[in-house]
Amino acid sequence: MIPKLLGQLQLLQSLHLNDNKLSGELPSSFQNLSSLELLDLSSNQLSGKVPSWIGTAFINLVILNLRSNVFFGRLPSRLSKLSSLHVLDLAQNNLIGKIPITLVELKAMAQEHNMDMYSLYHTGSSSWYEERLIVITKGQSLKYTRTLSLVVSIDLSDNNLSGEFPEVITKLSGLEFLNLSMNHIIGQIPESISMLCQLSSLDLSSNKLSGTISSSMSLLTFLSYLNFSNNNFFGKIPFIGQMSTFTESAFAENPNLCGTPLVTKCQDEDLDKRQSALENKIDGSYVDKWFYLSIGLGFAMGILVPYFVLAIRRSCGVIPPNLGNLSRLQYLDLSSQYGNGLSTDNFGWMIGLISLKHLKMNQVDLSFVRSNWVDVLNKLPFLTELHLSDCRLSGSVSPASVVNFTMLSVISMSWNYLDSTILELLVNISSLTFIDLSYNSLNSVPLGLNQLPNLQYLNLYGNGNLTGNCSQQLREGWKKIEVLILASNNFHGSIPDSIGSFCNLKYLDLGHNNLTGSLPQFLEGMENCSSKSYLPYLTNLILPNNQLVGKLAEWLGLLENLVELDLSYNKFEGLIPASLGALSNLESLKLNNNSLQGPIPATLGSLQHLTDMWLGTNQLNGTLPDSFGQLSELLYLEVSFNSLTGILSAEHFSKLSKLKHLYMQSNSGFNLNVNSSWVPPFQIWDLDFGSCSLGPSFPAWLQSQKELVSLDFSNTSISSPIPNWFWNLSSNLDFLNLSLNHLHGQLPNPLNVSQDALIDFSSNLFEGPIPLPTKTIESLDFSNNNFSGPIPPSIGESIPSLRVLSLSGNQITGVIPASIGDIRGLDIIHLSWNSLTGSILLTIINCSSLRVLDLGNNDLSGRIPEQMGQLKWLQSLHMENNNLSGGLPLSFQNLSSLETLDLSYNRLSGNIPTWIGAAFMGLKILNLRSTGFSGSLPSELSYLRSLHVLDLSQNNLTGSIPPTLGGLKAMAQEKNINQFVLYGSFQGRRYGGQYYEESLVVNMKGQRLEYTRTLSLVTSIDLSDNNLSGEFPEAITELFGLVALNLSRNHITGQIPESISRLKELLSLDLSSNKLFGTIPSSMASLSFLGSLNLSNNNFSGKIPFTGQMTTFDELAFDGNPGLCGAPLVEKCQDEDSDKEHSTGTDENDNHFIDRWFYLSVGLGFAAGILVPYFVLVSRKSWCDAYWNIVDEIIDKTFWLRRRRRRAATYTRSHGRPQ
Repeated sequence: MIPKLLGQLQLLQSLHLNDNKLSGELPSSFQNLSSLELLDLSSNQLSGKVPSWIGTAFINLVILNLRSNVFFGRLPSRLSKLSSLHVLDLAQNNLIGKIPITLVELKAMAQEHNMDMYSLYHTGSSSWYEERLIVITKGQSLKYTRTLSLVVSIDLSDNNLSGEFPEVITKLSGLEFLNLSMNHIIGQIPESISMLCQLSSLDLSSNKLSGTISSSMSLLTFLSYLNFSNNNFFGKIPFIGQMSTFTESAFAENPNLCGTPLVTKCQDEDLDKRQSALENKIDGSYVDKWFYLSIGLGFAMGILVPYFVLAIRRSCGVIPPNLGNLSRLQYLDLSSQYGNGLSTDNFGWMIGLISLKHLKMNQVDLSFVRSNWVDVLNKLPFLTELHLSDCRLSGSVSPASVVNFTMLSVISMSWNYLDSTILELLVNISSLTFIDLSYNSLNSVPLGLNQLPNLQYLNLYGNGNLTGNCSQQLREGWKKIEVLILASNNFHGSIPDSIGSFCNLKYLDLGHNNLTGSLPQFLEGMENCSSKSYLPYLTNLILPNNQLVGKLAEWLGLLENLVELDLSYNKFEGLIPASLGALSNLESLKLNNNSLQGPIPATLGSLQHLTDMWLGTNQLNGTLPDSFGQLSELLYLEVSFNSLTGILSAEHFSKLSKLKHLYMQSNSGFNLNVNSSWVPPFQIWDLDFGSCSLGPSFPAWLQSQKELVSLDFSNTSISSPIPNWFWNLSSNLDFLNLSLNHLHGQLPNPLNVSQDALIDFSSNLFEGPIPLPTKTIESLDFSNNNFSGPIPPSIGESIPSLRVLSLSGNQITGVIPASIGDIRGLDIIHLSWNSLTGSILLTIINCSSLRVLDLGNNDLSGRIPEQMGQLKWLQSLHMENNNLSGGLPLSFQNLSSLETLDLSYNRLSGNIPTWIGAAFMGLKILNLRSTGFSGSLPSELSYLRSLHVLDLSQNNLTGSIPPTLGGLKAMAQEKNINQFVLYGSFQGRRYGGQYYEESLVVNMKGQRLEYTRTLSLVTSIDLSDNNLSGEFPEAITELFGLVALNLSRNHITGQIPESISRLKELLSLDLSSNKLFGTIPSSMASLSFLGSLNLSNNNFSGKIPFTGQMTTFDELAFDGNPGLCGAPLVEKCQDEDSDKEHSTGTDENDNHFIDRWFYLSVGLGFAAGILVPYFVLVSRKSWCDAYWNIVDEIIDKTFWLRRRRRRAATYTRSHGRPQ
């Protein structure tokens, strides 16, 4: 596996790990490699999904090569964020789904790359590393080094991609190599293919493309390699222009193609020839006249075109030094939005530009410029603006002996690799008003930056190693600052009160840092501002993803010009201030993912400009204010995962005509109560009412939502059939979750759904046969219903791109269809708790990406196929409660990713293999209960360092329990934190049908208990009902995290060791029906969590230590031990009577001693009662008076109470007790 620690190399620019045998997934720690420009992991055995975070983490990435691995899943749409990418190779994987249309945003591929720029990295004072890459193009492997920057390539070949040919790719006008071969792409080649004017290699072979070949392809004048073979093209080949350079092999295996260069002629080809001959005869004289004119034009073009080309080329390549002769030049702009190939290795020519005021060289390659470039610019006395963004400047800046930048106002040098020496230079330039050093390699902020008297704009965003104390940095200074962006760094400390003195502040972004403490409750320094109000110009306050705590400050509601307030992903608590409703200009409010409590203020409904409101994942209660219905500009409303209750009426949505995203799920008790004829004012895109009450009828108002894309109605108390009109909407839904309801009836077959959708209809009352969708989808969950009949035999052909198939808990019969093996990208197969018969099919091994296979609780028979060992990514394997026979296949040694293996209640045979310990290093759960295994327990089980559940009970195991079991490290740790054991893919914001939740039945406390969400807390060993012998294994008492231990019904001898008390977490202990002897250790009384104990039917003797936790157990726990005595047994111990007699004598002696002390104590108390008040009263007269007043009052009250009681007693005797 790739070590996670590599993610700490934050300055890494080039990483080659290709052509090795690396496995596992791409480490999430790689998200820290923000400087990475090249990543080559090709030709390994890496797996998992291509992470979506690649697009946002590798913002500088130029080359991404993941070719020839085992990646699966869909192409992340976020790859489009890689704006610098010009080589993308994901060929030879198991990718599925459509090619995302967002690839059109790959900006670097949309530009023609005419200039070569060497890809070199500095490795020392005079050493450089030259980048290189193998690119598969034109049917061969080509190595590029010095011309690598000219390569613009996309290779997605040899996957399982589907969908239509992505026309958006034709907008990537700089593309030179495009390979989409060996997929399942359909549709036609668009006319716009001609826009790829730089294309030199195009391979679309072995797909399902159809239609005619566009004649516009003849315009691709650079195209030198073409392969359209093995498709469904038809019609005549446009054999003109560049297309006339290709042979018949480029068009082979398209039965309906005709014309040159194929042998097959088109039907009208002879007619075309005759007509052409006639036209040539007529036009001959006309052509002659034009012949001479064409020669003249050609001669002129031969002279002029090279001149214009050379003139244009002068503006590319190395910057000509003679520019320095323009001594009167004031404005020089050599920038390009996407790079134009300009470079220079020397700034010396600039010395002559003595009049220069504005210099812009964004994206000019300055990587070879020496660090003294500052000295050169320092000699330009009138320079006011300097723009050097994305110029590959790196390292330290040589300090200038005398700073002459007396007029420099703007410096923009983002997207470089400069360290903090650049800031040390800038603190001496008092004229600066604008500094942008975002996305560099800064590590500290020097003193004095806050004292720059004219600074208005400072952007240090995204310097990953930039640290500092926020309280110190913002304590003073910043007299004129308007925009302050310090986000995505490592600043710590709290926000100081003095921030109130930033009178001109408009924009403050401190998000994604490590800030702590609370918001200042009072702002200091505002008395120095002319307006005398809180931050009067502030429009954006952005503080998300920190560790801020405490209550929201009341002054937030006084920021009258605030447009954006983002405090999300912190630890704020307390109430949402009602004063936020006074922020009349607010457009975005994000308070989600905190610990805020109390009701939502109704005043928020008066924010008429609000477009985004995020209040989810807090602890809010009460109802949703009716006033929210007045937020006419609202696009996003998110209040999910709170404790909100109450009725939701039409009034809550009355003016929300622009609403597109509504998230209300997982609250305590929302109840939508609207008229059956209600038509919402909005056309929603994302609608999530999960765990709200919408039923019992299916909501009729949903019929009006024509733009719906994502729908979650799970656990909404709907108990009706799904109406027919719903299936007109479902074809547009890419996420549909109707689980945990009481929906009933039959589903239509076929099921009208959207391409690549996630479908979850689990835990309802649907019946009838299992329907198949009209289009291939990604996830299908029909579990826990009443479906019956067989699994459709054609399921593999109908849903070839399926990732998750869950049909568990139904009444499905028959065999597992062989076509499931055609769904090669399957992650999860969950078919448990049905009545499936037959054997386990070999075709399942074709699902090479399989993570979970659950076939438990069926009637499957036969041997476990040896070929299942090929499922090397398998993590959870359940085949319990079947009729499987034979032994554990030797090939299972290859299942190195396995974490759960449950084969319990089958008819297996043989010994437990010794290789289990070495093969299943990551195994957490091993359940071989009641399988028929025999032989001794392998000592190699101790290698299972992650194991926390071991169940080998009800077998024929013999021999002693190996002491090496004390080496089960996971059992030696106390587990205080619960972690859900989930497998599968987690795309999208909801998980419906996209994951498999691990579960296990554990025999504990004399019962069968099923664990799911708390399974990670269970630490258990069950070796009961075997033929094990030998002494009680003291090594087990080293497993401090053990929760349940069952060794009952064996032949174990010896004594329970005193060290049993070390098992502090033990809840259940069963040692019954063995041959244990000796006394029960008194240390067991300290096992304070022990709730179930069974020591019956052994040979224990002596007195039961009936103290502490042992007093909670009755006589059944100790039954069948003739030598035991004392409570809770009826039989008393022999020394129990003598103990009582001794106790009586001791009591009498003790009583005489107590009597003597009693009278002495009374005497001492009486003396203290007399003397203490005397000394107190003598000391002060005022105290004396107060004392006697209190005594008088007590006597009076006592006398009054006695009289009242006498009267009550007299009344009772006269009238009897009240009833």
